[in-house]
Amino acid sequence: MTGRTSKGAGLLPCAAWAVTRAALLLWVFGVLTLGTLDVTVDVSVIYRGWYETLLTGTYPLDDVTWQYPPGAALAILSPSLLPFWEYASAFYVLVLLCDALVFGLLLYAGRRPGIRAAGTWVWIVGVPLLGPTVYARYDLMVTAVAVAALLAGVRHPKVLGALAAFGALLKVWPALVLIGVRRGRPTRAAWSVAVLTGAGLAVGFALWMPGAYAFLAFQRDRGLEIESLGALYFHLARQVGWEGRVELHYGSMEFLGPQVELVSTLALGLAVLALGWLLVWRLRARTFAAHTPAQAAFTAVLLFTTTSRVISPQYMVWLVGLAAVCLAFRNGGMVRPAVLVLVAAGVTVLEFPVYFAEVVASDAWGVALLVVRNGLLVAASVTAARRLWRETVPRAVAGLPPVGGDQPSRVLR
Repeated sequence: MTGRTSKGAGLLPCAAWAVTRAALLLWVFGVLTLGTLDVTVDVSVIYRGWYETLLTGTYPLDDVTWQYPPGAALAILSPSLLPFWEYASAFYVLVLLCDALVFGLLLYAGRRPGIRAAGTWVWIVGVPLLGPTVYARYDLMVTAVAVAALLAGVRHPKVLGALAAFGALLKVWPALVLIGVRRGRPTRAAWSVAVLTGAGLAVGFALWMPGAYAFLAFQRDRGLEIESLGALYFHLARQVGWEGRVELHYGSMEFLGPQVELVSTLALGLAVLALGWLLVWRLRARTFAAHTPAQAAFTAVLLFTTTSRVISPQYMVWLVGLAAVCLAFRNGGMVRPAVLVLVAAGVTVLEFPVYFAEVVASDAWGVALLVVRNGLLVAASVTAARRLWRETVPRAVAGLPPVGGDQPSRVLR
């Protein structure tokens, strides 16, 4: 009886994953529609254009929409692994395989002591909540690298370091999975391997093709994207006669006009404050458990996503993946911020692509959706930061200084 129950429990998540992913494929292949906006244009037109340029032996030097680290070329070129399919179709299949990889890693990890199935269900539910956009961008591929790094890092810090470096050269943010590694030997192992791997790959990409780091100038010149937290000010200002405008700028819809530069600077200031808080946390933290790296990575990515000048819909898959790893640990906490992220993902698909025209026009409904989504991200960020601090930074007791030294993490076998 126990064997049948266990087998049934294993089949249920597999069936749920298969059904939800079939729906995503039907969306990106155009069998089903969600709103009037075609989110697959990024793959069929933009990615395909970069693909053709990369095949000539150079990065897109003259395309300001190329704002990614040099490793992104691997994701853009990956459909060549399936030459018997058209570019977009091959891309969607490869994203599906990365999705399956994350699902498989979480499912496999769930068999270990101290790990539970909740993380698997966060991934099963969270990804389709984002709608077809999640399969029409390469962010899920990057998320797969970060999830693999955190799960492998429980036993193998060096593997975590190598995967973090590789992920950072795909889209920068996976470097944040390093921030919560336990002090001492694990930190030295993970961080040293990350530096060596990152340096080697960085040089390799520079030698591979010209223009590997042209993206730095393009990224620097980006403005304030209309879905960001700071953009809410201008959505409201448009209601009382603000003289600016919304335009396609550096690959996204941005506000341009009076005071935009000031608000963009303030957003960067918030990101700097978030970085400062993370550095203070790292210096003060003393209690490191097996789930601490996942908690720290989730918190860090939440903070930087929320304060970013750009909160593109696909960024939410980063948070879903990290939330899934946090909830995979039986004592990993972060339930409340993870739930907030899942709700925010459901709201995100409404603001893009379903009601994106209303967002662009600063219509009341579009603005309301942004207020709710960004408010949920702020609440998740604050909640996650408080939980991380309380679990890892000891309090002074009876006038004694905080406890020194590190608590060993529990290795899952």
